[in-house]
Amino acid sequence: MKRILTALAITSTLVITGGCASEVNSSQTPSGSATTVADANPHSGHNNMGDSKTPGTGENPHGGHSENSFIEPANAVATLTARAKVTVSAPIALAIDIKDKEGKPIANFDKFQEKLMHLIVVSDDLQSFNHIHPTYKGNGRFEVKADFPQPGGYTLFSDYKVAGKAEQVSTLKVQVPGTSSNTSKIDLATTKTFGNTKANLKLSQPTIKAGQEVHLIFNLLDAANNQPPKDLQNYLGERGHLVILKQSSPLTEADYIHAHAMKDTPPGEIHFITSFPQPGKYKMWGQFNRNGKIITADFWVDVQ
Repeated sequence: MKRILTALAITSTLVITGGCASEVNSSQTPSGSATTVADANPHSGHNNMGDSKTPGTGENPHGGHSENSFIEPANAVATLTARAKVTVSAPIALAIDIKDKEGKPIANFDKFQEKLMHLIVVSDDLQSFNHIHPTYKGNGRFEVKADFPQPGGYTLFSDYKVAGKAEQVSTLKVQVPGTSSNTSKIDLATTKTFGNTKANLKLSQPTIKAGQEVHLIFNLLDAANNQPPKDLQNYLGERGHLVILKQSSPLTEADYIHAHAMKDTPPGEIHFITSFPQPGKYKMWGQFNRNGKIITADFWVDVQ
């Protein structure tokens, strides 16, 4: 399988505080306690083994993988609006608007991994993770409900493809009122149990070095009998998905890696290929489908 590196384009970042809904893009100067951050890194570590699509249709007529390293990104700008006050553990309606550099709404998007947008909601201490899919309402607007289980800062990674352009990631910020430790709990264990699934993380080499390609193997077993699960199904068209974030403050799109599972691997084994752009500690969330229930297996790795 070819390894496909997709260029990322910078977008805007919005901070929503606990007060009224607000909308800020990277060209504005926010008032009060809100701040905005924009980080450009068109070559950050983003591994995408996504399917090729016919621009503007969201269809994949060839059903395979194709090289899209040289497709230009759209350089779109995303803004986030909350429809109500953001509070702990209360579902909040969010709207994400995608516009071009002139501020005009972008109307057409391509599907990848069966969706028009993948939204990764993660707390800045990397303890809370959610992968959800906003609904496209037309004229560049996506809507979704999200909840924030603890106080503190959150980064939302909005992953989408403007029609005919390369996959792009927008980083958006939300601040939830309350006291937060902001301290990551790092657990380097390689075997964990998640509900009815035991997961063991194997690496193709004992030490991960920055910039080197590495195979990440999730060996899944049924916790009841220690046998490979017989009910594994595809998730969003693939055997599994993997989101990786570097422990960093602030989190930016340069810290984000989205890898997709290889095909034709042994029963109970889900394989990914990626590389880590910089030394540091990274948290990984592998997601797999057991008979319609999504299992999220999280592991930390130390990159030298």
